[in-house]
Amino acid sequence: MSLPRPAAAPMATLAETTAVTLDDVTRTYSSRSGTVHALRGVTHAFRTGSFTAIMGPSGSGKSTMLQLAAGLDRPTAGAVTVAGTPLAGLDQTRLTELRRTTMGFVFQSYNLLDALSVYDNVALPSRLAGAPVARQAVLHALAQVGLGDLARRRPPELSGGQQQRVAIARALHTRPQVLFADEPTGALDRRTGRDVLSLLRAAVDGSADDPGQTVVMVTHDPLAASYADEVLFLADGRLVGRLRHADAACIATTMSELEEG
Repeated sequence: MSLPRPAAAPMATLAETTAVTLDDVTRTYSSRSGTVHALRGVTHAFRTGSFTAIMGPSGSGKSTMLQLAAGLDRPTAGAVTVAGTPLAGLDQTRLTELRRTTMGFVFQSYNLLDALSVYDNVALPSRLAGAPVARQAVLHALAQVGLGDLARRRPPELSGGQQQRVAIARALHTRPQVLFADEPTGALDRRTGRDVLSLLRAAVDGSADDPGQTVVMVTHDPLAASYADEVLFLADGRLVGRLRHADAACIATTMSELEEG
C-alpha cells in the first residue's frame, strides 16, 4: 500500500490550517534485544478542525506517534509543532504549560481522581493551571456529555461509560485546540462506545457560535475509526496509507491487509 504524497503548501498557509505537524519524525530507543525503531521518518499535518484516527497492527508505532504529537515524548529526530509552537526548544515547564492551555487528553483508563466529585474532576485542569474556575462552564461541559445531574457524584459511583464521559467533559472544559484520545472506547461496551465517539465527533463539528476542535485518536476498532474524517495506517513505524471518510468495512479490510502483509 503506498501513501499518496500531498501537494506542497506554502509554509504560511500550512501553519494557518494545521493544528499539529510532524516533520520527518523518528523515535528510536534501546532495549535488551537492541535498537527499537518505534517511528521511522513520519511526516503528517493534522488539519485544524479535523478528526483523525491512527490505526495499525500491534507495535506499529501508533501510540508513539500520538505521544510525540502531544509532547508526551520527544523525537529522536525530526520536528513537532503544536498550535504554531515548535516543541523542540521547550523545557518541561513550558511543555506542561502548553499542554494545559492548548491540549486535552482522553485515555482508556479515564484517569479520574476517586476522592474528588465529578464537578471537581472536570475543574481540576483549570485549578492546576492557576486559572479561575467558571462554575457555569464546568456545568455546561457536564451537560454536553449528558451528566449535568451527576456533578456531586464521585467516579466510583459511576459506570465505566459515565466515567469516560467525565474524562471527555474535563478535556472539553478548557476548550483545548487539540484533543488527543488513546483508545477512548477500548474498555467500553459497543453502545457506550458509540456514545463517546459521537461526543468526540460533535467536538470536531462544533456549531455556528462554537468552532470545532481538532481530535487525534488512536484506536484498533474500525467502527471507532469510521467516525473520523481521515484514518492513517502505520506499519513498522512508517505511515503506509490513509483513507478519507471511509466506512468500518473498508477500514477493516485495509487493516486485515496490513496484518496479513
